[in-house]
Parts: sequence; C-alpha cells; structure tokens
Amino acid sequence: MATAYWDDKRVKDRNGFWHLGHRPTLIAAFLYFDLAFMVWVLLGPLAPEIAKTLHLTAAQKGLMVATPTLAGAILRLVIGLLVDRIGPKLAGAISQVVVIAGLLTAWAAGVNSFTGTLALGVLLGLAGASFAIALPLASRWYPPEHQGKAMGLAGMGNSGTVLASLFAPTLAKLFGWNAVLGLACIPLTIVLVVYLAMAKDAPNPPAPKSITAYLQPLRSVDAWWLMAFYLVTFGGFSGLASSLSIYFTDQFGLTTVAAGYATAACVFAGSLVRPMGGALADSIGGVKTLTGVFIVAALALAGVSSAPTLAMALGLFVVAMLALGTGNGAVFQLVPQRFREEIGVMTGLVGMAGGIGGFYLSSSLGFARQLTGSFQPGFLIFAALALVALALLTVVKRGWRMNWGAAANGVRI
Repeated sequence: MATAYWDDKRVKDRNGFWHLGHRPTLIAAFLYFDLAFMVWVLLGPLAPEIAKTLHLTAAQKGLMVATPTLAGAILRLVIGLLVDRIGPKLAGAISQVVVIAGLLTAWAAGVNSFTGTLALGVLLGLAGASFAIALPLASRWYPPEHQGKAMGLAGMGNSGTVLASLFAPTLAKLFGWNAVLGLACIPLTIVLVVYLAMAKDAPNPPAPKSITAYLQPLRSVDAWWLMAFYLVTFGGFSGLASSLSIYFTDQFGLTTVAAGYATAACVFAGSLVRPMGGALADSIGGVKTLTGVFIVAALALAGVSSAPTLAMALGLFVVAMLALGTGNGAVFQLVPQRFREEIGVMTGLVGMAGGIGGFYLSSSLGFARQLTGSFQPGFLIFAALALVALALLTVVKRGWRMNWGAAANGVRI
C-alpha cells in the first residue's frame, strides 16, 4: 500500500521535497518537538540555582540532570509502541497534556528535596519521549528518498534546548527557579493548541500488530547497530545540553545566566545542523556522513577534556555539537531505509539508546568531577566511545550496502 501511494505521489508531483508530504504536519511536528525538548532539559540550566538551594553535591547535580534523559530513553520505547497503536497525533496530545499537568503540580506544590528533583526528572522524561512522536508523525508523509530531510527538519525541534538555556536562568533570577516550572506551561499550552489544529496522521500507516510483533526489529542485528550509533550521536548531544551549564559554572566560574548563553550557543549549533545532516546523508549516504561525525566528535571531546581557557572550550564544544547534530540527522536517514514498516517502534528503540547515552554522559561528568576533581575523565571516555562507534561502522557498512537494497531505489546509505 505504501509503495503504491508514493508511486502515485511521484507521478502527480515531481517538484521535489516541499511539494510532497504535508507541510502543516511537518511544522506542527517541529513545534511540538521544540517545546517538548525545551522542558525536557529544563533542569540543566536551572541546575546551578537548584544545587545552591538544595545543597547538592557534584554527583547529585549530575544525576539530577541525567534523570530526565534516562526516563525519556525508557519512555520513548513505550511511546513508540503507543504511536504505532493509536497514531502519532493522538499519542502526542496525550503526552503533552500529562507533561503540562505534571509541571503545574510541581510548581504549585514546590520541589524541596533531591528526591523531588528526581521525581520531576521522571516527569520531564515524558517530554523527551516526544522524539518517538514527532519523527514518525512527519516522516510517514514522505517517500524514502526524502526521509533524511523530513526527519531532520522535524528533529530540528531539539533546538528547544536552546530556549531552555537562554531563558530559564534569567527567569529563575527574576522569579525563582520553581516559578519557571509554571511559566513553562504557557508556551507548552499554546503549542498544543497549534499542534491539534495543524497536525494530521499520514494516510499510509503500518498495519496494526500484536505487542510482541513490535519488538521484532530487535531480532535484527542492524537494529542494535543503529541504536549503538545513536547512543553516541544523540547521547553526546543531549548529555552536553543537560550538563554544560554545570560545566561552565564549575569550571570557569560563570554566572548561571552567562553559562546559559554559552550553553545555548553550543546547543544551537548542534540543533541547526540536524536537518543538514539528514540532507547530507541523503546526498552522500548515512555511512559516509557518520564516519566523519565520529572522527570530528572524538577529536573535539578529547580536546575539551584539557581545554585551558573558556574560549577554547567553547569553540571545541561548538565543533563537537556540530558533528553530533549532523550525526543525529544521518542516523535517522538510515533507520527508515532498513525499517520503514517498523518506523514507529524503531524511532522509540533508537531514541531510547540515544537517551541512555545522554544519561551516561551527564551522570559520569558529575561523578568524575566529584571523584577526581575534574571533568576530564568523563569527556575522554565519551571520546573513546565515538572511536569505538567508528570501528563498528567500518565493520558493518559493506554488509548494509549489499543487503539493504536501498541502491535499487536510488537511495544512498
């Protein structure tokens, strides 16, 4: 059914990407993802203020900002299953309502302990699971040769982390960090209304399956490879987005507002290039794109580990985020080439792996700081993971090109 649908679309309209699919849905997916990601990483830019109020250790700060990432990783699988059962639009609406209600409750009741921050982190993890909603919502409207662009543009919603870094520290200074939880509900509600008005489920959804059938992709080793690569690319991006405010305040003594601006610059770079990464992967192949990504990311993160000045560290972080953001788009150019019929659950599985990588980086930086007095070991280990991913990609790429059959459809991998 899906093949016939796209063949018909290609005959009717040969004007390219912008004349295919459903632009209102693509825009709605981006906006939904953008605001969801804003609140997902909210604890990161607020962490210095929260730590002062609750007297948290370096390890507790790291665990606090890592908890939403881990919760989002786990919930992405659940949401991915829900998307394939009831459709991405309804799944997104339910998720957003729960997040708004939870934030309002936290604002009204107050968060007064480390345990409370962890509970809040679990709630914010549901916002992080929006990844498994926005991407299939947008991508199901587009044919395989445009998957990288569609997923990249929808996935550019991870720029919401920039909004959190820019505005949360200033609002916390003006009104107190707990008030930021309530204030975040205002844009969330506005975007929910826009989302409900503009988003539309694609006409070619996969046929319903049993719950166990959704986990079938895990029987393929390709699913595990893709999850491993995203663990590094998105894990690095989300882990840094959550942790950089802490790094800049602890390492260089910046104010929380200045640290937020520095973090926003780094995160903006990584968010901006995600659709470019998808487009580049469409052009030269996801494998070639990821090869460059892992090399650049490893070198930049290794350099950050011993950067002596703020300017050098900031520059290297921007380079690392540019590479990792490109890698995020490249991985999701590859996913639908191999698992188009299981795109909903694969989005959840791959996204879950990325969240686990982000949890590891955020928490390990905190523990490294507490145990050794330096962030260096955390950065070096993650740089090593990028090199391991490069070695694994080198091993599997030939088999992918021979067995996936993408070349027969004019798609580069």
